[in-house]
Formats: sequence, C-alpha cells, structure tokens
Amino acid sequence: MTQLSRRIAVVLFNLGGPDGPRAVRPFLQNLFSDRAIIDAPIWIRAPLAWFISRVRERSAIANYALMGGGSPILENTLIQAKALQACLIHRLTDANVQVFVCMRYWRPSAAEVARSVSLFKPDEIVLAPLYPQFSTTTTASSLKVWRHTYHGSGTSRAICCWYDNPGLIEAHVQAILSTWRAAGSPRVRLLFSAHGLPEKIALSGDPYQWQIEATCAAVARRLGSDWDWEICYQSRVGPLKWIGPSTPEAIEAAARDGIGVMIDPIAFVSEHIETLVELDQDYAELAQSRGAPCYLRVPTVSASSPFIDGLAAAVIKSLGQKNDCPDGVPCTAAYGRCGRSFKDH
Repeated sequence: MTQLSRRIAVVLFNLGGPDGPRAVRPFLQNLFSDRAIIDAPIWIRAPLAWFISRVRERSAIANYALMGGGSPILENTLIQAKALQACLIHRLTDANVQVFVCMRYWRPSAAEVARSVSLFKPDEIVLAPLYPQFSTTTTASSLKVWRHTYHGSGTSRAICCWYDNPGLIEAHVQAILSTWRAAGSPRVRLLFSAHGLPEKIALSGDPYQWQIEATCAAVARRLGSDWDWEICYQSRVGPLKWIGPSTPEAIEAAARDGIGVMIDPIAFVSEHIETLVELDQDYAELAQSRGAPCYLRVPTVSASSPFIDGLAAAVIKSLGQKNDCPDGVPCTAAYGRCGRSFKDH
C-alpha cells in the first residue's frame, strides 16, 4: 500500500441554520451578534441582537415549519463535502484528504470543527467559504472567527472568492437550461436573484455587488444573446437602504411586461430558507398574484458534477499559492475591502 505523503484538510464554511424550533432564537441571536451584520459596539449590539431574535422568533419558526421544522443547509453541505472529498482523493493521489463542514451561526461551530481539524493533524489547510462572491458580511466574517479559533498544525490558505469559477458558471448554465426546457421553453425573463446587502456596505468598498454582476454576466455569455435577463436582490431586512432592484420589484416588472419569470439563485449553492420558502413560496405567490404567465425556479448548484469539479480545482490551485487568493480574476482597485486586502481576519 502506498503511503500518503501529506495530510490536507479542507474546511467548507456556510451560514448554518437552526435544526429545530428551539434553535431558532439562539441562531438568530448569533447572527445579529456578529459585528459584520450589525456594526455597533458590543454594548449596543448584544441587547439589539437579543431584541431582534425575540421579535423575529415566531415568524422564523413558522417559516422553518414549512421545511419540516429546521433548515436543511447542514445536510446539503455535508453532501457537498462528501462529493468534494471523493473528487479530491481521486485527483490528489499522494494525499490524505479530509473535508470538514463549519457553520458560522450554528452547529458545527468553528470551535467544534477546529478541534476536529487539530486531531487530524494536517500539513495543509484550505479554507473554502461556500459563498462564491466575497463580502465582509459572509466570507470575511467566517474566516475571521476561524483564524481566532484554530491553533493546530498546518499551513493555511483561503479561497477568498470564486465568483467566476468555470465549474460554478457551467453548473448554473446547465441548471437554467434544464429547468427551462423541462417547462417547455416558455418566454421568460431570467432573474438572477442574490442575497441583498445594505447599500452603505456596498459603497464602503465591499466587492460583493461587483462580483455578483460578474458571475451573472459570465452565465449570460454562456447562455447566449437571446436571453432576457436581470440581476435582483432578495431577503431585505431592517430600515436601511439596500442595493436593488429587489427581487419582488423585478417579478412585478416582468408580470407588467407580460413575461414569465425564471429565477436562478445565483449567490446560493445549497437549498435553505431563502430558496425553499422565499423563492419557492413567497415569490411564487407574488408572481401568480401579479399575473405572470409562468414562474420557474432554477435549483441551486448543490452537488452537481460541474460545481464539485470546479470547487475541487479551486482547492488544488490554492495549494500552490503562498497566501490567500481568489479563484479567478482579482477585484479591481476600487474595492479596497476585497478578500485579498481585507485585514480584519
């Protein structure tokens, strides 16, 4: 038997979600306690997080009840991790590879996963946030907590973004075409729906919106020039002004134009509350009430072969880098808070 020469740990980061009704309030409190989400001193942020989680608990429990009581995001991410590990083992024949899953606001937490990675005693670690487009509110937040938590062995590198990863683009193209053809190829406006972001964060040098636009443009180029498409943003909360147009506004505009709607969740890689409730139920009802000729929803890329192959390629590429790196074209100089320059890790 060939002895494997190196041990590689890959850590997949995602948002996480409550696994049952009792977990909803603490999950929300963890979310709103993050300074990347509410930028305020701890003496303001802590009581505010407690208040918001208490106010939103009942409606959130009702939404999670529509999915069986809890979020499927951990289960979905574990499936992705298993597929990625198999792909990496096949490609890195000289390495002992293990893929770990770490959730930012619920379990398994950074502390839990850091202990598991330490016990594995890796020579190299690749940190791979499952947010294709970098934001200080997602990728940077996850990496910051991890780097404050992990103290084990291994040279660590992070894939700060992979918004133009060829496997990601191909996975979206395949899913869009499959959904459209299965519905009989109707006349639709393709809405690339991404999670929203407060406008003040986007204007601060956060590259998220720029990267969303780049991902959508890459998918649209692969689809061809005949497609009618638009970018929109969902999941707005709070009184701040958010980047737009909002997904509901885009749906209503398509309905007024007499065009069907097909939504691709361009920033989400697995099914969870924003797709299974917000897109599949809330926005489907909105489209129907506004008289849209049809409403189609493209599934997330999940563990599709192009997506997993592309992510594996990004992991392997990162092993040859000295520092954190983007998988693709780096952000322009206008985005000073991108993953390569964001120092609050």
